[in-house]
Amino acid sequence: MSNRRRYLGFSLIEVLLAVGTLAIGMIFVGGTFLVGLYLSGVSAEQTTAAIVANEAFSKIRIFGVNLAMCAVDRQEPFETVSGSVDPNEFAYPSTRTLGQKQYFWSALCRLDPNDPGSGVLVKVFVSRKVGSGTRYRGRDLASLPELIEVPYPRPVVVQIEHDPSGLGHGPYEVSIIDLDTDSDASGLVDEETFINDGYTIVENTTGQIYRMVNRVVQPDPLIPDTIILDRPWNPDGRYPNPDFVWVVPPAIGHGKGPCIEVYQGEVWF
Repeated sequence: MSNRRRYLGFSLIEVLLAVGTLAIGMIFVGGTFLVGLYLSGVSAEQTTAAIVANEAFSKIRIFGVNLAMCAVDRQEPFETVSGSVDPNEFAYPSTRTLGQKQYFWSALCRLDPNDPGSGVLVKVFVSRKVGSGTRYRGRDLASLPELIEVPYPRPVVVQIEHDPSGLGHGPYEVSIIDLDTDSDASGLVDEETFINDGYTIVENTTGQIYRMVNRVVQPDPLIPDTIILDRPWNPDGRYPNPDFVWVVPPAIGHGKGPCIEVYQGEVWF
């Protein structure tokens, strides 16, 4: 017995358990890296968006706003109240070719109710462009219900309704009223796709900023889906019903929202 050779080692079950434990650990580590890369990208994009917004406010001061074309109770696109502005001025970085631009800004202007003679309340939308050749929906209050195609992302106006009695809306809920009657290559445009999870919208009358947090799909196709917002809609009855909101819709043929952030400030002239 004393001369018997003893062989020490691991059984197959032990090896499989060790490999399985290592694989599970690597999956968690890999997931952490993916989340870190995503958050790093979001942080870098939001930092760039803040720089673009600062540049936008500076350009708005430089180009000026025609106060006579603004109102206290509605938003007006900066392109409408500023006159003729080179489209390259709405892009970032400052390269010669519009197709090389990565970020775009657009703005809504409204007279300050406390200083309508010189103060303008401005909402700046900073958006990314999905691709150099992509097209986006465009519209303003003057062109309702027509939708046009534009080369870079900018906010369009969409009609919504808050009806606690008829549609059973809660304080955080609204529905989209489809205004589009035009046809394109894919048929009628479904404006419910203009406002999706995480999208930021601006109410037309007061400029209040909301963010969509969820969508409730209605079983009846004739009833529009319910949009859940991050704060109560019309808590003091200060919005008309139906009402208009401004939102940057996704690119034609794409589903991801291009808008990174909405910034607000006041400019004096």
